[in-house]
Amino acid sequence: MFFVDTLETEGLGNRSYLAGGARTAVAVDPPRDIDRVLARAAQRGVRIVAVAETHVHNDYVTGGLELARLTGARYLVPAGAEVAYTRVPVAHGDLEPVDEDLTLRAVATPGHTPHHTSYVLQEAGHAVAAFTGGSLLIGSVGRPDLVEPRLTERLARAQHASVHRLAAELADEVPVLPTHGFGSFCSSSAAGGEDGTIGGEKASNPGLLQDVDTFVKELLAGLDDIPAYYAHMGPANTGGPAPVDLTPPRRADAEEIARRLAAGEWVVDLRGRVAFAAGHVAGAFNFEVDGQLATYLAWMIPWGKPVTLLAESAEDLARAQRELTRVGIDRPAAASVGTPADWIADGTAPASFRRATFADLAAARERGEDVVVVDVRRDGERAGGWIEGSVHLPVHQLHHRLDEVPAGTVWVHCAGGMRAAIAASVLDAAGREVVAVDDGYAAAGEAGLTLCTNG
Repeated sequence: MFFVDTLETEGLGNRSYLAGGARTAVAVDPPRDIDRVLARAAQRGVRIVAVAETHVHNDYVTGGLELARLTGARYLVPAGAEVAYTRVPVAHGDLEPVDEDLTLRAVATPGHTPHHTSYVLQEAGHAVAAFTGGSLLIGSVGRPDLVEPRLTERLARAQHASVHRLAAELADEVPVLPTHGFGSFCSSSAAGGEDGTIGGEKASNPGLLQDVDTFVKELLAGLDDIPAYYAHMGPANTGGPAPVDLTPPRRADAEEIARRLAAGEWVVDLRGRVAFAAGHVAGAFNFEVDGQLATYLAWMIPWGKPVTLLAESAEDLARAQRELTRVGIDRPAAASVGTPADWIADGTAPASFRRATFADLAAARERGEDVVVVDVRRDGERAGGWIEGSVHLPVHQLHHRLDEVPAGTVWVHCAGGMRAAIAASVLDAAGREVVAVDDGYAAAGEAGLTLCTNG
């Protein structure tokens, strides 16, 4: 009998896998914090004998190299990937033993990257699972535009051929186990569900239902923004990531926090947006530990800028530190646990701003208040409709486009409230009077605000 365990990395929308038999196992696309993989292997009572990468990742720093080093496992990396470390180069059709009667078969599936390789787990020669990485996703495919603009259309066509190869080679009942597609920006579009099979994808996945020209046209038209930090992930992974260090960062007092802010460093408050709006260190930014912390902080911070973390608890601090290592923000410059009273120097008052709903925004407009509405959603979201008169500044661009925010009280909104809170903290730090709309976008129309569409 075989097993396949899924390790969720929810903040990045990714999954890793541990699969094996009674004694030994393979880890597929492991995360940077490999202690999770080792703990799962210990629970199973198996030894990791192989670590397999489907591709050189663009959205997170891999733990594969370190996991292979610690366990003595064979490190399987697609042969076409140019890397600076010793690994086992994998080509189409290669077989890797995992346990008795259990093997891993490599299937060339270029598209997400030129060298992308999927792996089929076989029991006694029969396919029982397909680890599809960034190739065939649940209801979608991996995006083809992360490598080089000149290659994007060519990779999109290769992606179409690759998902058809998987569908042709595998039986309908074989589970599809992708790495991306659960909120990951490596997905070309929103994934369709949590679980899938080859047969299910044949019935619903555009990559398997459309002809290649239609597929490529719609795929390229629907691509969303690329997080800026992706540019640093590929080089980190080809060069060989360093072992992760999750030891607690040095603690900072109120005076040090003030000095770091004065030096232009980033101070990040990890508390929930309600608490942050009520009172915070002036100049701090709010990235909720319960939000997509790693994605948006890594997207927005100038790469290499020192960051100090403020948290309510040691547990929240450790969680944030773990998440940030996954995207290459390895060591906070400093940290502090407590409340704003612990972080603000004596004689200094906490900063605050208002929170509101879309109904409140509609009422403010009715009263004739000087209201500036800033929409911080991404381009693809705004294309579906926007509030009349709103200014569009995606949250990941706001820090560099503050001069484009008109004068007046700024009411900032996104689709649900998390990104609006980030944006409100950025505007507040810049000295603007801001109101964070903490509401679902569907309520905008219900509140009587006029909505516009391209149609």
